[in-house]
Amino acid sequence: MASAPAPAPAAGAGAGGGKDDELADLVRRLVDAVARYADRLPFDLDRQKLRSLTTLAAISVTLLFAWKMLRAPQEQPRRPRRRAAPSSSNTSSRSRPGALTTTDACSSADSRAHEAVSQLFQPVNLTLEQLVRHKLSEGRRVTCRLLGVILEETTPEEIQNHVSVRTSVVEVLLGIAKFCDVYLMERVLDDESEEKVLSALSEAGLFASGALIKEKVLFCSTENGRTSFVRQLEPDWHIDTSPEIVHQLARFIKYQLHISPQRPERIASNVFSSPSLEQYFGGLDQR
Repeated sequence: MASAPAPAPAAGAGAGGGKDDELADLVRRLVDAVARYADRLPFDLDRQKLRSLTTLAAISVTLLFAWKMLRAPQEQPRRPRRRAAPSSSNTSSRSRPGALTTTDACSSADSRAHEAVSQLFQPVNLTLEQLVRHKLSEGRRVTCRLLGVILEETTPEEIQNHVSVRTSVVEVLLGIAKFCDVYLMERVLDDESEEKVLSALSEAGLFASGALIKEKVLFCSTENGRTSFVRQLEPDWHIDTSPEIVHQLARFIKYQLHISPQRPERIASNVFSSPSLEQYFGGLDQR
């Protein structure tokens, strides 16, 4: 007795698997985008909980969105099929020009879905003022040390001989000063160093707009003096390169930005780090 032929695989199995992969890819893109944006917020979020909640929301939104997009071609009225007259010379079936097959309709719907999702994740170009407001969480008073942040020099001994302002930080600092009350401060070894610092800041154009003024550039002779300045001014943000001072001020200041070439371990939940001031405000894709 001849054995029964094996059942043929379902025609839509491959297409269904491809759609499942595309849907999973859309969900992963949405989850990763939300997770990256959460990393740039000025407060901590539980990454595990965020991923769980975001995944659930993403699946729901994506399924609804994909259902609507894929449903549209199916609602079009079906045209009655015409029976092709048998031909003795050619028995193979030919598709009519302009007619869409089921595969073509699904591909068109998938393309529209991918295009919509791609537009959703296009980068947003923010102005410097918008970046400042976002990064500083609407903080209105900022204190910032000069050495290693605004100046090329990193020690008080260096500015006894020469003072140079980092050109890449000028625009960012002026942008912060337009929105915030900014105080600059530094430890110096003598009065000549103070004069050289003020002269360099003036030559860089930092006092030209009036957003920054010389009276808000403060000098002290010890590191403790800088800490005292910050505590007296009670800023929303303090920017410094010293991990010791950042650690001391962590429980007194709302937010701090630790400028360090290497990414250090996070001192506290309200302390953020960046290789430079301009990189921290360089865009939402940088931290």
